[in-house]
Amino acid sequence: MKISFTQNKLILVAVAAIVLMSSFVIFKDNRPVLYIVGDSTVKNGDGNGRDTLWGWGSFMKSHFDTTKLDVQNHAIGGRSSRTFITDKRWDRILSTLKKGDYVIIQFGHNDASPLDDTARARGTLKGIQDDSVEIYNPIRKVKEVVHSYGWYLRKYINEAKQAGAIPIICSPVPRNNFTNGLTNRSTDYAVWAKQVCDQTQTYFLDIHNLIADQYDKLGEKNVNVFFPKDHTHTNLEGALLNTQVVIDAIQQNKAGSLKNYLN
Repeated sequence: MKISFTQNKLILVAVAAIVLMSSFVIFKDNRPVLYIVGDSTVKNGDGNGRDTLWGWGSFMKSHFDTTKLDVQNHAIGGRSSRTFITDKRWDRILSTLKKGDYVIIQFGHNDASPLDDTARARGTLKGIQDDSVEIYNPIRKVKEVVHSYGWYLRKYINEAKQAGAIPIICSPVPRNNFTNGLTNRSTDYAVWAKQVCDQTQTYFLDIHNLIADQYDKLGEKNVNVFFPKDHTHTNLEGALLNTQVVIDAIQQNKAGSLKNYLN
């Protein structure tokens, strides 16, 4: 069958379109990834607002140009800086982590739990020193060496940097606790997170104090609306406020080149 000039042009256009689409797919596959790591204040439940509760990580993607950056929220409720690692969740991220990727990490709320209780066994030693203790983990049914909160943060930071990725540490979001009309500020985990970042020259988003500043402006009565179940987990409105604080901190150059991917 003889192909006309017009048909030939259509075939060439079609082939060109396929080539362009293929190039786009390759480009998409090689986008840098923003991995978000944390607990239920970062992703509550399945991350879709079940039981009216949301974490701030669920809304990060909408603030970025996802044609240039893939945003993945790997946070999961109930985990500490220790158990996110012992559950092998960090290993799964490391298996795909590459040069140019970003990792935002927020832990602290669950790190104050017991080390070896039969309910969670998720606590870490207080502080940022290199001290450790050996325990028997009744859940995993193994002996385990438990380190300090700072030791685990340094592990995330060092291993991310070794992969060529850019780690960013967040101080834990504040709880709904007020004294004399002002938000109670952390004197432990938020401080320790900053100290680790100072030690390791790592990007630090002090969202604990930045969000607390917003809470102080709004007042205790208005902030209570953000916490329908307890003093830790936010509803949609509260999570959106927290997300915006994270984005504002990134925009203010607190996370290096990550700001270049913002919408």
